[in-house]
Amino acid sequence: MKANNSSITLFSAILLIFLPCLASSQTCQKTCGKLPIKYPFGTGSGCGDPRFQPYVACSQEQLTYTTHTGCYTITSIDYTNQVMYISDATMSTCSCTQPSKGFGLDWDAPFSFHDSTVFAVLDCSMTSSPIYRGDSGSNATFPMCDSKGGSVCSLLYSCEAMSRLSLAISTCCVYTPVDLGPAFEMDLQKLHCTSYSAFYGFNSQESNPEGWKYGIAIKYKFNYNNDYPTLCTSCEKSGGVCGYDSSPDKPYACNCPDGLNTTTDCIYGGSWSHGSRFLLRKAEALWLFGFTWFVLSAFV
Repeated sequence: MKANNSSITLFSAILLIFLPCLASSQTCQKTCGKLPIKYPFGTGSGCGDPRFQPYVACSQEQLTYTTHTGCYTITSIDYTNQVMYISDATMSTCSCTQPSKGFGLDWDAPFSFHDSTVFAVLDCSMTSSPIYRGDSGSNATFPMCDSKGGSVCSLLYSCEAMSRLSLAISTCCVYTPVDLGPAFEMDLQKLHCTSYSAFYGFNSQESNPEGWKYGIAIKYKFNYNNDYPTLCTSCEKSGGVCGYDSSPDKPYACNCPDGLNTTTDCIYGGSWSHGSRFLLRKAEALWLFGFTWFVLSAFV
């Protein structure tokens, strides 16, 4: 029997209603380049924890961390200790010195500086920088820095790249994260310093700055109590990726290998083959078209 125009219109309307139910959601990836991706981070919308979505992203196989001061490369993540390591292309190291505007964390983001991170602001003005205070007794100025900063500064300024600048050690000042204040901000323009260096470990080479671990170590928390979500554990054990749903009343979602989201775990995700999932999709499609044909038959 030949379908009329109204039947075709009805058929199209039914497809528009039901096809989205069969379409799979975006599949969350378990890696970004060479880095493994686990909760609370994700590779796209609906993956990981939504609070981390604006800050950590995977683009062109590169995991990046974004704050109001710039976009930075994530070099590694220690999921056991909840520490993320990043590098700043404008940061000075023992092999390269260059001007920078500084670095800062967003105050409302779920991140803080790890205690291992050491900052050294370099080439600071001794007359206009607020990190110096005067001694009325001797008319001398002293940097308001950590007492351990002297050895760090002397070693950094002994590097070939920095020694060529012929900077006085007194123009270097070392800070630990707590000294940056609650805003976690290091504005070099306000400090009247031209550049900075940061490292999170001496790599068993305390006297050799060329071997230090340059970069910034950042601590993250899952939530206020820092509890790993139980639902995420079940989801990951079943082969899925813990994520979230756009619906406000259903914030949790387990993203399964076939792209489908569930509210519990991937019951069949780890045991079903691709062929089995294909048969499931084929059966769903046959049911849809059978139902549509039944409806059309009633109107033709």
